[in-house]
Amino acid sequence: MKIFFQILVRVFLIFNFLQFTVSSPAQDSSRIKISLLTCTPGDELYSIFGHSALRVTDSNSVTDIVYNYGTFNFDDEGFYLKFIRGKLLYSLSVEKFNDFIFEYQASNRGITEQVLDFSEKEKIILQQALNQNLKEENRHYKYDFFLDNCTTRLRDLIVNNKYPPPELPPVMPTGYRFREAIHQYLNAGKLYWGKLGIDILLGAPTDAVMSVSQQQFLPDNLMKAMDNSKNIPVVLSSHNLYAFQKQENTTWFTPLFFFSLLLLLFVFLSLSSNKYLQKTLMVLDAVLFSLTGFLGILLIFMWVSTDHTMTKNNFNLSWALPSHLAAPFLINSNKGSAKKYFLVTAVIIIITLLSWFFLPQQMNNALIPLVLLLIFRSLSAYFKKNQK
Repeated sequence: MKIFFQILVRVFLIFNFLQFTVSSPAQDSSRIKISLLTCTPGDELYSIFGHSALRVTDSNSVTDIVYNYGTFNFDDEGFYLKFIRGKLLYSLSVEKFNDFIFEYQASNRGITEQVLDFSEKEKIILQQALNQNLKEENRHYKYDFFLDNCTTRLRDLIVNNKYPPPELPPVMPTGYRFREAIHQYLNAGKLYWGKLGIDILLGAPTDAVMSVSQQQFLPDNLMKAMDNSKNIPVVLSSHNLYAFQKQENTTWFTPLFFFSLLLLLFVFLSLSSNKYLQKTLMVLDAVLFSLTGFLGILLIFMWVSTDHTMTKNNFNLSWALPSHLAAPFLINSNKGSAKKYFLVTAVIIIITLLSWFFLPQQMNNALIPLVLLLIFRSLSAYFKKNQK
């Protein structure tokens, strides 16, 4: 009886083992691990928004490489003109993981790795898609910082090769705009001059409300969305590859300080009766109006002659008038048309200032002293011409 019972127990154990073996999912034999790498912002304007890349570790081929959609060629013929016109091509490139991480450690930038929760088949398909995109005829694309960049390209690859496609949630408040999103990084990095330049060049389209998917143009936003996918998990595990020491930047020479000081300088010179200071004021007037006119020409060029979608419909043209290029030649003119020019431009800029906070485009407040200066010098030129 005891022997029969032992045989029965062994049969039962064998049966359960076989049942477990048959019902268990097949083991992942690809030996591939794919991770999303998210790099923290740097100190310079070109790196202030962070960066994303994909890491593919393949134990079968003993490789550990990073796929990077943020590569461009400085030696490309007509590089600067293509960059300005929005026609510069970015490319997918690969590099060894050790080289990639060394570069970011050297610049004191942290890296977070999110291992993707992909099946064996999904990982193989994603790896094949990356290698297909790496071919010369596929690796280049026309870069758009907001709509088609090194982060959105990776997002699309991940979403399109995961089944069912993950639903990535919003990570910013409802109604958040593109300009507000980039201001977060520029203010945190205290890059106030870079923020000024961006606010001048980018027009009203930058103040459009972002959709949920559009929020993911920023690396941090994609990382957070991946962690909180609604319908299925996308991230298997997450950890920091490199912990960095954040350094606080301090600056006092801001655009607001500079333009305020410039306004005070012009007021001081205009109140002086010294003939040398008056000549200096005439020269500064010529420089002020000329530079403003050149800026207006640049804004029109960025609007009508480039492929940049966000530089159109720019309300900064309401104070940076291209016609100011001719102003230095009109300042000392006694013609009535010259007087009318300065009066009309002063009225236009005054209307702009009064509607500053109600325009469809968010204007940079550091420009207010500069706008006041243009009004002041335009009215001064008008009334000076009326003097007998």
